[in-house]
Amino acid sequence: MSLNNYPKQVSTFAYVGCRTTRERNARGKGINVFRVDNESGNWEHIQLLENIINPSFLTFNHNRTFMYCVHGDSSEASAFRVNKDTGRLEFINQQSTGGKNPVHLVVDPTNQFLIVANYISGTLSVLPINPDGSLEPFSDLIRSSGTLDHKINEVDLYAKQGISHPHHIPFNKNRRFLVVPDLGLNKIYMFTLDTTTGRLIANQPPFGIAPKGSGPRHIDFHPTLPYAYGVNELDSTVCTYHFDDQEGRLELVQIQSTLPHSIDGNTGAGIAVAASGRFVYASNRGHDSIVTFRIDESTGKLTLVDWISTQGKTPRFFALDSTGEFLYVANEDSDTIVTFKVNKETGKLAPTGQVINTESPVCIVFSSHPS
Repeated sequence: MSLNNYPKQVSTFAYVGCRTTRERNARGKGINVFRVDNESGNWEHIQLLENIINPSFLTFNHNRTFMYCVHGDSSEASAFRVNKDTGRLEFINQQSTGGKNPVHLVVDPTNQFLIVANYISGTLSVLPINPDGSLEPFSDLIRSSGTLDHKINEVDLYAKQGISHPHHIPFNKNRRFLVVPDLGLNKIYMFTLDTTTGRLIANQPPFGIAPKGSGPRHIDFHPTLPYAYGVNELDSTVCTYHFDDQEGRLELVQIQSTLPHSIDGNTGAGIAVAASGRFVYASNRGHDSIVTFRIDESTGKLTLVDWISTQGKTPRFFALDSTGEFLYVANEDSDTIVTFKVNKETGKLAPTGQVINTESPVCIVFSSHPS
């Protein structure tokens, strides 16, 4: 057999964003890079990119040659070159996002634009990407429009609602729509991107409506069926939506609590749909747990499977690896990433015993390529 016919080994790298500032009571030092063993799930630290303020969310372009981060609580996004052989990062440049506290970012399907959600300012900005991966000044800056459909009261948790606070801006699975859960306005907005002008266009109808006082935070999509699942920060629930990916319409189907019982101070954080389309996972900050739901493929509705402790404090973020074998939880306030083995038949999680020590982790992204 020719050597060329043997299967190639795959190198996988994990990139961890963190909080770094005293205002966030953080201990992070920058972006950490790890080599991941695809069989055992073990991580080996290979780089710390220091002196980066709050690299709190990370994303790649679509061929993973460049990585981008937002700097939480400030007003910038940065670009990095990725060495696919070593996994190491090299800083390229930085640009203003035109708003305060950028919390999420995504590269458009054409690799021409980086789109950023500015949480405090209630704006979305579009930054052109040059062929060398560097960022240009923003080509568009827009504000979500609308008002809450209910009276502000104490349930709204210290005026987190009442003005626009976009928190997440993924493209849906067919990449037609930019989907924007707005925690402040209690709506989920839809936009399309004009790649000729670099401008966002609001979809008509403009939004889906989340339950009163829920505070939509993040959303994920079923890989094959017309359903979307949103985690709500303020009332600790997960919503099932029927999603028309041609018209950009969301219809609420079901609401499920992420908690076994009422818990003061808990907030919903992350959500992910398994690549199999059989399970949904969501994280609780306060209860410090991951909840697992099973998806009914005929209705899209969720049935509770169980809860499991994240073995740490404040699981702001978690991620499934590309194989679906492992789920990694970033416990922001206990400085750990805890590894769980995924049972693909039941959806249940089991801790492997592996704990990665890294300060104030709040985001994990993976890159894999043949070596």
